[in-house]
Amino acid sequence: MTRIRTFFKSSFGSALLGGIVAVAVGAGAIATGLISVDNSSGSTTVASAPLPQTEPASGSQQTVGQVYQEDAQGVAYIEAQEKAGATTSPFGEPSGGGTATGSGILMDTDGHILTNAHVVDGSSSVTVKFGDGEALPAKVLGVDDSTDVAVLSVDPSNVDAKPLTLGNSDDVKVGDGAIAIGNPYGLDRTVTSGIVSALQRQISAPNGFTISDVIQTDAAINPGNSGGPLIDAAGRVIGINSQIATGSGSSGSVGIGFAVPIDTAKNVASQIIDGGSVQHAYLGIEGADLNSELAKVLNLDVDEGVLVQKVTADGPAADAGLEAGDATVGIEGSQVKAGGDVITAVDGNQISGMDDLISVVNAKQPGDEVTLTVLRDGQSKDITVKLADRPDSVQG
Repeated sequence: MTRIRTFFKSSFGSALLGGIVAVAVGAGAIATGLISVDNSSGSTTVASAPLPQTEPASGSQQTVGQVYQEDAQGVAYIEAQEKAGATTSPFGEPSGGGTATGSGILMDTDGHILTNAHVVDGSSSVTVKFGDGEALPAKVLGVDDSTDVAVLSVDPSNVDAKPLTLGNSDDVKVGDGAIAIGNPYGLDRTVTSGIVSALQRQISAPNGFTISDVIQTDAAINPGNSGGPLIDAAGRVIGINSQIATGSGSSGSVGIGFAVPIDTAKNVASQIIDGGSVQHAYLGIEGADLNSELAKVLNLDVDEGVLVQKVTADGPAADAGLEAGDATVGIEGSQVKAGGDVITAVDGNQISGMDDLISVVNAKQPGDEVTLTVLRDGQSKDITVKLADRPDSVQG
């Protein structure tokens, strides 16, 4: 959105905004995914509503102009009137009650529109416009701050636009073409293009948890693109543009943008449309990456895994008996908690660090059980944890 710039200050700052504390020697403490774990693969207890038919990975390649001609009309211009003092930013900034703008994706013929949660969070009223049409009043059907996804609804009889085809983000490959359509700085129906720069990135959600499997692109994305589509060369939506990284002293795009994967958005949207609450699995720890250098300093027998830094009181990990470190060790100017459990595997599969652990938990549902292999006092043991539904925000 225009007023709220959802972006990172620096490469290490990106971690900080996500509740990730960058520790020297490559360790990273996270208060998200594991204090919960977020995101996209959130689970639900209700049946999923039907969504637009997705198409197979194969498809004809189109020019940027052809994709624009086909899809631009289905990209919404969103204006959200904010309540004075409402908190809409991932940074917890109070708004002044002004109008914020963003983008959205017409996803079906029933008038449902996908956008970012941070575009409409805290709004008193929302309008959407397609192309040169009139501004239409929109209802916020639901918001999921853990994935930064929201669904709006408008009267479909007033919509003169074709829904966009939702693709499959699992089919996306690094180097694929990527096209962004949106309303940067209020400049409606702007198209930019580039490639998929990387996959399986992690970014911070508005509530401090971690969004997994995020798509990185060098297609120019700026404030106001939030909620708009990232599209492949066959014209299928592969992600929702959500955040950007910026260089020092800059507020615009420097070629590092992030999109919430469309598979995540479809999962969340189906739960919202069904009227159910969106649920995400929650483990309840903070952890730091273990590498060979840190393992040597701490005299550990393993050099990959997660050093448990904190166990959230009354959380699933605490109930299962997981233990955090209680000794603070300074390493190259940073500090890490030593003496706690080291998680080396989940359900028998070795993990290299927090990214792996977050992805595993995000793929689970509340109520699922996971078996954590931990190193404690030099001995390996298995601990079974029953995952819970994550709280509304990261707990201190």
